[in-house]
Amino acid sequence: MQISKDKLVSIEYTLKDSDGNVIDTNVGEEPLEYVQGYGLIVPGLESFLEGKDGNQTVSVVVPPEEGYGERDEDMVFEVDREDFEGEAEIEIGMVFNTIIDGDEIEVTVVGINDDEVTVDANHELAGESLHFEVKIVEVRDATAEEIEQAQHDCDDEGCCH
Repeated sequence: MQISKDKLVSIEYTLKDSDGNVIDTNVGEEPLEYVQGYGLIVPGLESFLEGKDGNQTVSVVVPPEEGYGERDEDMVFEVDREDFEGEAEIEIGMVFNTIIDGDEIEVTVVGINDDEVTVDANHELAGESLHFEVKIVEVRDATAEEIEQAQHDCDDEGCCH
């Protein structure tokens, strides 16, 4: 069966960076299941898998604009250190949730001085090409409940990945 909208797809994947370092994998674990066509995985990967048959292994390089986007230096900004009052000792690399323009996002601390904390709201893989090796484990028609859940997840999450 081919991957198309409203199919439930089960995959095992390994994601590597451009240097071949493994960033993420689910090999040896439960396959990732998603309903095709709802933007619930990386857009470039979802597009690439469209039309592929089940029970095969494929490789693809997803460019930044079809992955987590290009880095946006406007998403790196300073916050008053007192806004972190009540937090444990702030350290570079710490991740916090915040609300910007009504959306909850994660920011990573990238710099600290006496008065300000510099945070980066870019996704950690923004600007990176994503090297996927994917084993398509199963493709089947999604149930009405699975499609409804995919639509709900897409609406709630803004079709994020």
